[in-house]
Amino acid sequence: MKRHAFFLAVLAFSQPLVAADLLQTYREARANDPVYASARAARDAGRESLPQGLAPLLPTIGASGFTQMNNIDIDFRGVVPPSKREGNTNGYSVSLTQPVFNWQSIMLYREAGYKVAQAEAVFGQAGQDLIVRVAQAYFDVLASRDSLAFIQAQKTAISEQLAQAKRNFEVGTATITDTHEAQARFDLATSQEIAAQSDLEIKQRALQQIVGKFPEALTPLKPSTELSPPKPDAMEQWVASAEGQNFAVRVQEAALEIATREIDRNRAGHYPSLNMVGNLGRNSASISTVGTTSLGTDSTSRTIGLQLAIPLYAGGGVNSLVRQAIANQEKARQDLETARRSAALAVRQAFLGVTNGMAQVRALEQALVSSQSALDSNKLGYEVGVRINIDVLNAQQQLFSTKRDLSKARYDTLMNGLKLKAASGTLNEEDLEAVNRLLGSD
Repeated sequence: MKRHAFFLAVLAFSQPLVAADLLQTYREARANDPVYASARAARDAGRESLPQGLAPLLPTIGASGFTQMNNIDIDFRGVVPPSKREGNTNGYSVSLTQPVFNWQSIMLYREAGYKVAQAEAVFGQAGQDLIVRVAQAYFDVLASRDSLAFIQAQKTAISEQLAQAKRNFEVGTATITDTHEAQARFDLATSQEIAAQSDLEIKQRALQQIVGKFPEALTPLKPSTELSPPKPDAMEQWVASAEGQNFAVRVQEAALEIATREIDRNRAGHYPSLNMVGNLGRNSASISTVGTTSLGTDSTSRTIGLQLAIPLYAGGGVNSLVRQAIANQEKARQDLETARRSAALAVRQAFLGVTNGMAQVRALEQALVSSQSALDSNKLGYEVGVRINIDVLNAQQQLFSTKRDLSKARYDTLMNGLKLKAASGTLNEEDLEAVNRLLGSD
């Protein structure tokens, strides 16, 4: 049995590690990210505003009961001897209150609906933020991993160039300067490799903070990925969408509606309120004089009526609350305008990030071809003696820098596409699925 268990353990560790893609990483984050879980709990709490706002408009029913022992000593003035009486009294009552008119309660209920809408908008924004945070952390890991791979490849190329410089120096076809230059570049690449390894660890830990586990393997972007322009390819259409659908704008729209209802609710402090009140009560009492027969009474009361309350003066507190609510309404109006402008700016930045990013990717793809040709030419020229070692090293550095810049430009363009849809309020899991289809191997 122990051998069998050991064999299974060895087999499990020998299996190839399956790389997680972007969609899988997002779904794990949705289940484990504490920030998103906190937003979901806040949404659930906000939904309770509606039943709480409805409660003051519904009837309230209360019941009470009592029992007491009575012990009474009576002293009569005159010839009548004192008397001692005792007995028990029991009773209960049931009361019903139904608001007929209370403008404050009505406004509170209307506010509650907007509070629920606000809570839903905040949660919707948290959902979009989660997509953006996961994608950003995911692509940061890929970019850092690509940078490390490029540095390691550059280090390998430099080591080959260093070995060649040493051989040429030994046979007398090159100076010691070539060896020193190659050694310096090799040492610099070693330092860059250490920094890149540290950066990769940091980026992986950042993704772990969202997902809840360390990302051992991630699916990379396909080398032949074709990036698509925004649809529609018109900036102002995206701006119009953002000004109406952006979740931050929705939150502030709800806040403005709440502030408006708050003015009416505070003004209602001057209005009368009318309630219908009903009561059912029953009392049972027995009193007996010591040494005589006890006497008892049973009574039942039923009442129903209307209660009108008219506020006359509250020390100026109601007027102060109204003025405060008007100021808060103006604040909410300005906050809404700020949210709309911020959403429009975010859309424009992301739109330009996508369009300019695509142009940058195309330019870097062409630069990569040119850099490879330049490296091949410099290597050939070095072998025939028309180029020196530093020319080859510079060409190698240019090639790997171009590869790194191209990799980053692709990730940035994809991220700007997601940020564009987030700013317009339309980002959802389907958009993440579209990006996820760009991952894999050709």
